[in-house]
Amino acid sequence: MTAPSEPRRASGAAAPARSNRRWLVWLPPAALTLAVSLTEVSRAQLWRDELATWSAATRPVGDLVRLAGTIDAATGPYYLLMHGWIALFGDSTTALRLPSVLAMAATAGLTARLGERLVDARVGLLAGLLLAVLPGTSRYAQEARPYALATLLAVLATLLLVEALRRPSWARWAGYAAAVAALGLTHLIALTLLAAHAVAVLLVQWRDPAAAGLDTLPDGAERPADSRRRDDPPADDRPDVEPPGGGQPGDARPGGEGSGGVRRAGRHVLLRWLVALVPAVLLVGPLVVVARGQRSRQLDWVDPARLTDLAALPGGVAQSGAVGGLLLGLAALGAGRLGRRALLPAACVLLPVLLVFAAGVVVPLWVPRYLVFTVPFGCLLAGAAPAGVRLAPALAVVVLAGLLGLPDQAGLRRTHEWPRSATVDYRGVARVIADHEQPGDVIVFSPRESWLFLDLGTAYHLGSRQPRDALVVRDQRQRADLWAGECDRPAECLAGAGRVWLVVAGRRSDPAAAVPGAKGAALRDGLTVRQVWPRPGLTVALLTR
Repeated sequence: MTAPSEPRRASGAAAPARSNRRWLVWLPPAALTLAVSLTEVSRAQLWRDELATWSAATRPVGDLVRLAGTIDAATGPYYLLMHGWIALFGDSTTALRLPSVLAMAATAGLTARLGERLVDARVGLLAGLLLAVLPGTSRYAQEARPYALATLLAVLATLLLVEALRRPSWARWAGYAAAVAALGLTHLIALTLLAAHAVAVLLVQWRDPAAAGLDTLPDGAERPADSRRRDDPPADDRPDVEPPGGGQPGDARPGGEGSGGVRRAGRHVLLRWLVALVPAVLLVGPLVVVARGQRSRQLDWVDPARLTDLAALPGGVAQSGAVGGLLLGLAALGAGRLGRRALLPAACVLLPVLLVFAAGVVVPLWVPRYLVFTVPFGCLLAGAAPAGVRLAPALAVVVLAGLLGLPDQAGLRRTHEWPRSATVDYRGVARVIADHEQPGDVIVFSPRESWLFLDLGTAYHLGSRQPRDALVVRDQRQRADLWAGECDRPAECLAGAGRVWLVVAGRRSDPAAAVPGAKGAALRDGLTVRQVWPRPGLTVALLTR
C-alpha cells in the first residue's frame, strides 16, 4: 500500500526546487519593464500634470495641506509622498519619474506572480512580459503622477486577497487591508476594483474557493497537466485550508465528503473582508468628501461618457490602437480558455470599467488613464491565450506586441501630450529667455488660469533665473492653489518695466494682440514687440518701451 504515496513524496521533494525557481517567473517581467521604462526616461519634458505634481510636492507640508483643501485633494497623499521623495532625491525629470518607473517594474513582477497563483507559471510569465512591452506601461512609468503606483497597489491588493481566500489568516487579511487603504489614498477611482473583489469573496462565502476560480493547491504543488483545460480542479487537489479538528488537508476536498471544512472556513470570509475594508473607509472617507466638493473645478475639462469611449478604451490605456486591439483579442481568447479561473481577473477589468463608465454618463468622470490599473488583469487573461503552445512560440505573442508598439513607444518619449504632434515646449521657451534676459526684465503669461501652466513650465526650467512675474499679487503658495492671482490694474503693475517677456499659448505672429482684456491693452500701450520666438505649442516675445 505504499506505492500510491510514492508520487506524493516525489512531488513534495520537488517542491523546494520549484519554490527556488519562482524568481524565473517574476524577475524577467520586472527587469524588462525597468529596462524599457528607463529608456529615455527624461527625454519627454514634464507635461502639464507633472508640473502640477512638481508645484505641489515642492511646497512645505503646511502649504500642501492647504492646497488639498482648495483643489486636487484626491491626489494630496501622492503629493505628500513625492514631497518626501524630492527632499531625498531632488526634482530633476528623472528623479520625479523614478517612483513611477519602480512601481511599474514591481507591477509587472506581481502580475506574473498573480498569474502563477491563479493559473500557472507560464501564464504568469507571459502576462508580466506582455505588460512590460505595452506602450502604456512606459507612458505611465515615465510620468510623475499616481497612476503607476495605483496600478501596483491594485495588483498587490488582488494578490493578497487571493492568498487570504486560499489560506485565511488575520495576518494575510491585515496585509490586504493595508494595500486597499493605500490604493484608495493613491487613486480614489481605483477603489472600483473592490467590486471585483466582492464577487470573489461572496462566491467563496457561499460556495468554496474553486467557485471563485481560485485553486486550493498547496505552495509548491504541481498543477496537473489537464487542469489547464478544465474549469474544475482535479479530485486529488489538496486545499490549503486545514479543516477544523486537525484533519488532513486532503479531507477537505471541494465537493467531496470533507467539503464541510472548506465551507466552514469560508463562513467567516465575508466578515473578515468587511473588517479589512474598515481602515480604507476611515482613511479615504474624509478624502472622498473633500474631493467631491472639488470635482466641478478639478474635472471641468472632462466631457460626459459616450458609448464610443468604451470602444476607444483599449487603445487609450495601451497608448496604441494596434496593441490595444491585440491585447483585447488575446484577453477574450484567454478568458475562454481559462473558464472559471478567468472570473477574478475578468471581473477586475470589466467591473471597474463599467462602474466608471456608468458614473461618467452622469458626472464628468470618464478619463481613460484613470483605468490604467485594470491593464495588468487584462494582460493576465491575454497570457492564457496561447494555451497548449510551448513557451518559446508563445513568447512570439510578446514580441509581436512589442513590435506593434514601437512607433508609439518612440512617440511618447517625444512628448506626453496628445496627439503626439502637440508638443508644448516649455524647455525651449526657458532657453530663449535665459539666452537673452537682462537685469530688470519682467515676465507676463497669457492665459494665466490655464491647464497648460505656462508659469510653472518656465519656472521649472528657469528656476531662480526666471524674471519677476510683473502681474502676480499672490502666488500659488499664498493662494493655496495651482494658479497665481494677478493684479486688477495691469497697466499700473507694468508701469516702469522697460523690457517685458510675454509667453502665450499657441503659435502667434503678433503675441501682444492675442492677449485679451485690460492685460492686452496694457501690453500694447507704450510697449513694442521687438522679437518673436515661436516654439512648439507656445510663443515667446520680447516687448520693450
